[in-house]
Amino acid sequence: MSSLVLAGAVADYGPTRVLGPLDLTLAPGERVALVGKSGAGKSTLLALMHERWRDQGVALMPQDLGLVPTLSVFHNVYMGRLDRHPWWVNLLTLVRPRQRDVATISPLLERLGIAEKRWVPCGELSGGQRQRVAAARVIHQGGRVLLADEPVSALDGPQAESVMRALTERYDMAVLAMHDLELALRHCNRVVGIQAGHIAIDRPSRELSANDLLSLY
Repeated sequence: MSSLVLAGAVADYGPTRVLGPLDLTLAPGERVALVGKSGAGKSTLLALMHERWRDQGVALMPQDLGLVPTLSVFHNVYMGRLDRHPWWVNLLTLVRPRQRDVATISPLLERLGIAEKRWVPCGELSGGQRQRVAAARVIHQGGRVLLADEPVSALDGPQAESVMRALTERYDMAVLAMHDLELALRHCNRVVGIQAGHIAIDRPSRELSANDLLSLY
């Protein structure tokens, strides 16, 4: 499995340069934590990665989650693999889910602690529950690379740890924008710090502490 390369990446909003130019290479087995204050360019960098690497088996968990409020938890997770089924199968699943899909998705919901909400519309869930549904969907989707924007921002303690383990175990490579530095250091093996649209820190997690990253904020 080869590395993924982002070369000369830039992003402009009107006449204003908000990111780059910057270069970043993601190697097999790397789980990168993107850290930095709000507005530094983390979400923009994730969007560029998604655009450039779209045909490389990339799965995206956006910060706004992208759930359908009127659909159940099961159906929102099922949507992670919509492109793997004929349109008529997806349509029938809206009415009567196939047992094989329920059997595939249910253990994942159990692992993330939301199995009892399987048939509840996502619009009726709390913020933390919705975030776990989005995590379940992107895990169900699968692929080569995970891009996630603040994937556990609404979770605390054991729930955040559980979701981070589930996300990072599913993908060979991952880039996760994180606000919790300690959590990022525990679950990622590389840290890329973004400051004013540029890479200010790029080091292995084992060489860093949370205090080393405070200069980014």
